[in-house]
Amino acid sequence: MNKKGILLVNLGTPDEPTPAAVKRYLLEFLSDQRVIDYPKWLWQCILRGIILNVRPKKVAQAYKSIWFENGSPLRVYSQAQVDAVTEQFKLESLDYPVEMGMTYGNPSISSAVDRLLAKGVNDIVVLPLYPQYSATTTAAVFDVLANDFKQRRVLPALRFIGSYCQDPAYIKVLAQSVRDHWAQQGHQNTLLFSFHGIPKRYVKLGDPYQAECEQTAQRVAAELGLNAEEWLLCYQSRVGKEEWLQPYTDKTLEKLPSKGVDALDVICPAFSVDCLETLEEMAVENKEIFMDAGGKAYRYIPALNAEPAHIGFLVDLLKRNI
Repeated sequence: MNKKGILLVNLGTPDEPTPAAVKRYLLEFLSDQRVIDYPKWLWQCILRGIILNVRPKKVAQAYKSIWFENGSPLRVYSQAQVDAVTEQFKLESLDYPVEMGMTYGNPSISSAVDRLLAKGVNDIVVLPLYPQYSATTTAAVFDVLANDFKQRRVLPALRFIGSYCQDPAYIKVLAQSVRDHWAQQGHQNTLLFSFHGIPKRYVKLGDPYQAECEQTAQRVAAELGLNAEEWLLCYQSRVGKEEWLQPYTDKTLEKLPSKGVDALDVICPAFSVDCLETLEEMAVENKEIFMDAGGKAYRYIPALNAEPAHIGFLVDLLKRNI
């Protein structure tokens, strides 16, 4: 009997907002050569000798500032997505078990596969919750799955969704979230699209991420009827000295008020759920940069999270791939 199941995957999160938990998480995350592709011997010396002795305390403080009572925002919102997708399938009388796995940390992808198999699933649709494809995120999910499957004698069938940012329905849902925000908070002069950055070198090696980010911003802007002067795109969260995709979000925010742009709405379409990079970096840290530079209004537009329209899109996307 062919029984289908769903595996939703996101990046991951520390188990607790403590330096020790953050250190464990960063060691796993930053040891993945999909993320950092420097020679392993060199990178591990830097990672273990410097980064893991410096960053965990600061990162733990940032996590603590946004931590929910029942866990990190990324995990809580991801579980809410799983619950909502499951409920929608039930309402449609569709028997598709849904599980959540994280590329790094808990719950692991392997544990999620175990839970699906225990429910009799032998045909899995995998949806990495990254609208835009990148080898640093989407391909890393596939690597973990491949390594897991190497340990199993009987393999389930597999359908892997690589990206969905070009789906017209996704663009409409994203644009509607902006309209809803405008209706509630008012419409600022400029809409800033801030995407998570990757090293520029990765794009030169063939990663399509930058092109997909640009397509997302262009299509949402068009859906909203914005002209070229009413929106802009930049990239956040860079680390290290290597050149990353530009323009950089923080540097852009420093300069905008002096150019006459002092009121912003900000959206981060690379994130399907709110997390450290949106709730702390964008909604707090980068807001301070903008306001200190002379900005007058800065409003962060939340990620799609488990909003009904987003869940409706995800369910439709999954059904099409099932």
